[in-house]
Amino acid sequence: MSNRQELATFAGGCFWCMVSPFEEMPGIMKVVSGYTGGHKENPTYEEVCSETTGHYEAVQITFDPDIFPYEKLLQLYWQQIDPTDPGGQFYDRGDSYRTAVFYHNEQQKELAEQSKQELDASGRFDEPVATEIVPAGPFYAAEDYHQGYHDKNPAHYKRYRQASGRDEFIAAHWSRKGGPDELKERLNPMQYEVTQHNGTEPPFQNEFWDHKDDGLYVDIVSGEPLFSSRDKFDSGCGWPSFTKPLHGYHVKEHSDLSHGMVRTEVRSRFADSHLGHVFPDGPRDRGGLRYCINSAALRFIPKEQLEEEGFGEYLVLFEQQN
Repeated sequence: MSNRQELATFAGGCFWCMVSPFEEMPGIMKVVSGYTGGHKENPTYEEVCSETTGHYEAVQITFDPDIFPYEKLLQLYWQQIDPTDPGGQFYDRGDSYRTAVFYHNEQQKELAEQSKQELDASGRFDEPVATEIVPAGPFYAAEDYHQGYHDKNPAHYKRYRQASGRDEFIAAHWSRKGGPDELKERLNPMQYEVTQHNGTEPPFQNEFWDHKDDGLYVDIVSGEPLFSSRDKFDSGCGWPSFTKPLHGYHVKEHSDLSHGMVRTEVRSRFADSHLGHVFPDGPRDRGGLRYCINSAALRFIPKEQLEEEGFGEYLVLFEQQN
């Protein structure tokens, strides 16, 4: 097990929205919301918002680069922001909401500049990338009520995030869904029906309902990691059941009133695939939830193939199991 630690510091607009994408990743030890880049020592939230301190709202991440490399942190960072906006982020305007990568050493600087150049050349955005790459300076942790805000005030956080325009922008620019023709080429009829038309496969007649191998279950459309075999259990319902998603950020939950029932639907973030539903009848000693997921929405990657498929950071989950 690695014991290395490094810091990464990113400004991406409102720091409430920059915690959850990183905090559940393997190798991430801590994510702190705070202020950096300005001239005022120990500023308050009100002072930073007044645009008189020069500070950005930012998050500082303590991570193990042997498990979750800095390059992957950069990839995840770009997917949270509008890097072409020099005047703020989405609903929030002003210098304190600008974007920046604050590098802590020369290697981070080189990787950040290379990553920015590749993003600029990708053609993903109509405007040039405006995010600054600047040296890290003093970082001041924000007030306690700002730390983990999405957990402390989930209802307000969800309303704010949806109204801000951030999620709409991410969906428009980072979707991994593909068009209907391309999906019909890639997916079999059941996979297409489930993921694109909110279908449900037959119980006990699907690929993973009693599957027991170690590994990850990823979205069949986008490949984003969704569930781990460590959280899988036999619920007796005839579909794969999990106590929790691998990352809360990668799944979206919506009210589903179809078929005369009141249920909570589960969809993937980047492909918007219909996955299944979540129910409050799971194992009490493991949180009490049952994520009932269609096998047709999933692809399984065995533990032994995680490295070659680009998911090597998740091997630590199975080392912890042994």
